[in-house]
Amino acid sequence: MAQLQGRVAFITGAGRGQGRAHAVRLAADGADIIALDICQDIETMDYPNATADELAETAALVRDKGGRIVTRQVDVRDGEAVEDFLAHGVKEFGRLDIVIANAGIIRISESVNPRALFRDVIDVNLIGVWNTVQAAIPALIDGGRGGSIVITSSSAGLKGVASDRAGAQAYTASKRGVVGLMQVWANSLAPQSIRVNTIHPTGVATGMVLNDAMAELFESGDPGLAAMQNALPIEMLQPEDIANAVAWLVSDEAKFITGTAWPLDAGFSVR
Repeated sequence: MAQLQGRVAFITGAGRGQGRAHAVRLAADGADIIALDICQDIETMDYPNATADELAETAALVRDKGGRIVTRQVDVRDGEAVEDFLAHGVKEFGRLDIVIANAGIIRISESVNPRALFRDVIDVNLIGVWNTVQAAIPALIDGGRGGSIVITSSSAGLKGVASDRAGAQAYTASKRGVVGLMQVWANSLAPQSIRVNTIHPTGVATGMVLNDAMAELFESGDPGLAAMQNALPIEMLQPEDIANAVAWLVSDEAKFITGTAWPLDAGFSVR
C-alpha cells in the first residue's frame, strides 16, 4: 500500500522510538523522509538520548522499505539549525507534505538543579515544537497542496497528575502547551488546507521509558507513576502502535480532521 507515494515527511526525534517508527511506517507507505535527532545527551536528563549510530540505523530501515531519506544531527532548540536542515531536505526531495514534531524529553525523578531541568524540558518539548513547525510552514504553503502536521503531546497533555518535581511539572506544562499551539495553527493554516493535530500517547516502550532511572521509579512505587494506569489491560504501547495511527492521520483518509487532540492512550484519559 503506497498511499503516501511521492510525499515527503519531516520527522524530529527520529533516532529511535516513536520517531523511528514514524519514519519506517511512512516510508513503507511511499513517503520520503527528512529526519533529525539531537544524538547527544542532555545534562539535566537521567537517561541517554539516541546516538548517531541509532539515527543511521533509522536511515537503513527506511531504505529497506524503499524510501529515500536524509538525516542530520540537529537540536530542535536551535531554530536556525532546524530551518537550515529542513531547507536542505526540501531541496533534496523538492517538496514537503507532512510534519511530525516528535522530539521530546522527560524526567520525573528528583534533580539537583530543578530550574535548569524545568527550562530544558520546556525548551525541547514546547519551543522545539514551535521551531519545527515554524520552519516547515513556508514550504507547506509554497507547495500549494495542503499538508498535515502532527505534534506528539502525551496523556499528560490531557490530564495532569500530582507532583512536586520540576521535571514532571514542566513535562505536563509543555505537553499541554503544544495543544494551544496546535489550535492556533489549525485555525490559521486551515485556509491553505494544512491540517494540524496533536496525539496523546500513554506510556510507550521507548528509550524515554525503558531506562534505569524510570525502572527505579516504578520499583519504588512512585505515586506519580502509580496514578498513570490505562483502562485497557495494556501495560504499555509499542512505537508501531502510535505510528500506525499517525500514518492514517496524515493520509487523505483523514483529510477532514484538524484541530483535534487525539488520545492514543488505551483509555488512560477516561480513568
